[in-house]
Amino acid sequence: MTHPFINDISEKTLEELQTTLSDLSSKLNFAQRMGNRPLMNQILMVIDSYKIEYGKKMDEMIDKQKIKTQINIQNESKN
Repeated sequence: MTHPFINDISEKTLEELQTTLSDLSSKLNFAQRMGNRPLMNQILMVIDSYKIEYGKKMDEMIDKQKIKTQINIQNESKN
């Protein structure tokens, strides 16, 4: 679920998204240590929003570079 108050993050670079995700993880750990469940839920929604955008950027990069993501394994057993 995406957070309703997240502005457009589609212009952020992969590095910016990763930095923000790292920062949010630290904040989530703090909220967990404090036992603040409502804050944890809000942070998790923001993290989901950033992870979705990060995944989209990675998919675009893979498509752009035409990286093969499928591994073909052939079993040639000789009996």
